[in-house]
Amino acid sequence: MCGFLGGNNTAWDFEAGIDSIAHRGPDGKKICRYQDAALAFARLSVIDLSDRAMQPMDGADDRVHIVFNGEIYGYEQLKRDLSKEYSFRTTSDTEVILNAYLKYGETFVDHIDGMFAIAILDERDGTFRLFRDRAGIKPLYYLYDGKNFAFSSELKGIVQACPAYPFELDYTALYDYLFYQYIPEPKSMYKNVYKLQPAHQLTFDIKEKKILEKKKYWKLHVNTRVSQTRKTKDVQEEFRYLIRKSVKEQMIADVLVGTFLSGGVDSSIVTYEASRINPGIEAFCIGFCNQAFDESRYAKLLTEQYDLNLTARMLSHQDLMDIKGNLKKWYDEPFSDTSAYPTYLVSKLAREKVTVVLTGDGGDELFGGYERYGAFVRQRETLKFKNPKIYKLLLMLHNEYGVPDKKFYDRFKTEIDLYFELMGFGFDGVVSKFAKQWKIDKYYEPRWHFYRYDHKDLPPITRLRYLDFKTYLPGAVLTKVDRASMQVSLEARVPFLSRELMEFAFSLSQEDCCALGELKGCAKYAYQGVLPDEILFRKKMGFAVPSNSLSKELRAKSLYAGVLKNEWPRLYAAYNR
Repeated sequence: MCGFLGGNNTAWDFEAGIDSIAHRGPDGKKICRYQDAALAFARLSVIDLSDRAMQPMDGADDRVHIVFNGEIYGYEQLKRDLSKEYSFRTTSDTEVILNAYLKYGETFVDHIDGMFAIAILDERDGTFRLFRDRAGIKPLYYLYDGKNFAFSSELKGIVQACPAYPFELDYTALYDYLFYQYIPEPKSMYKNVYKLQPAHQLTFDIKEKKILEKKKYWKLHVNTRVSQTRKTKDVQEEFRYLIRKSVKEQMIADVLVGTFLSGGVDSSIVTYEASRINPGIEAFCIGFCNQAFDESRYAKLLTEQYDLNLTARMLSHQDLMDIKGNLKKWYDEPFSDTSAYPTYLVSKLAREKVTVVLTGDGGDELFGGYERYGAFVRQRETLKFKNPKIYKLLLMLHNEYGVPDKKFYDRFKTEIDLYFELMGFGFDGVVSKFAKQWKIDKYYEPRWHFYRYDHKDLPPITRLRYLDFKTYLPGAVLTKVDRASMQVSLEARVPFLSRELMEFAFSLSQEDCCALGELKGCAKYAYQGVLPDEILFRKKMGFAVPSNSLSKELRAKSLYAGVLKNEWPRLYAAYNR
């Protein structure tokens, strides 16, 4: 795990850039300048703690160089295969990636699984090659304006390394934020700065100063016909096998590994499987004094039955207020998920004892765990008309003038509009002030991010699972966990998002996924009799923060406006005029 930085201008301030993301790698830093490029690295030592595993790492002929953020799972077998042709100086997964690239070229990514952002400088053909993992667990930003090219693990790395660069706000990205409460990829808050999309690679020609190629290297196929030939029992057994395999692979480290244990289904499954491999494993949870938001009692229930050490902490209003104002520092861009605060606090708690944690993130998106999926199925049956133009017009009238009555315009709602409503996405009346101030074209459609992934022909819950996997998961959930955990130099691994589990999940029929009509039924019934029913079949709570623990601004109807006011006052000024 680490933070890295690179680019095609050796005169940039790489020292300041890498220092700005040193929280991602406090165990050492290294800056290397080459003929027409530079790479910088801040290391968090997890696998092979020796200096030999430091990055940037050079290939055997010193003409190929790599920086890598993340972990590769099951790399030992690939290393054994490569050892027939290449010698290894370290036990790190970084060197496995490097030698895999030397053997397979850019197709090496087909041979690895894990969470990763990878940058390779190949002096043999004068290129940078960037790769991001399939689910978007690890972040990767890049700047390109037709001449300058830079990349980093976080946006601030680029900004600090290029102090003279004229960064301009992308107001369409900020407008998207008002809709989603995060900025969707590939946009960032700045023009000419982008997020490399999950499962994508990019090739930049250093001499010509142009992007040669940007393409998807992996596609998640939705093939529900596969599961139709399998018995329910066989499906559940395969799920248990795959999650056990993934947990086992992701527990490999040369430092202590723990788990986040919220008391929900997914984190309980991961923690249970981890405790079978490492009895007495450290687990961490936080709770709230408000019992309506407190899941810690369910986490404690698991410790009574299985061999694990639970560290729990009850959060107070003051705990949240002490870190208020840090979202800008952590996330670089406006971000409105208030669960970022408790995620940071549980990460800080875990870092006192371990360097790596396993999380249950991704389980809801893969196996249909959100309550809104059931609500969508129920409510879509009541929709009478599906004219998006009429609905949009009526919604604008309602937001601006309070007419027509909401019950009236709801009759014209489309299925995708229903989904946005259940997600909590959309605008209220204040947004018109932003749109006018930011000169947003009246025909601009912020729903573009979801429209490109929407498959209307899929069964309803499968359709929403796929939408969430491609958008909400990388844009909000994984972003939240990465920034919160890495702020305290904690590596968060995600067993549910192994390649095999992702492909397995989207081979399931809706009936298999929601066995016996139960959301996430495949996972729940696979562990019935193993985990307590009080955990498996209780109503999902999420990682919400009690409203009485939030500031007045964050309790406001317009959460996004509150975040702008607290964290981005200069942007909020546009609204306040």
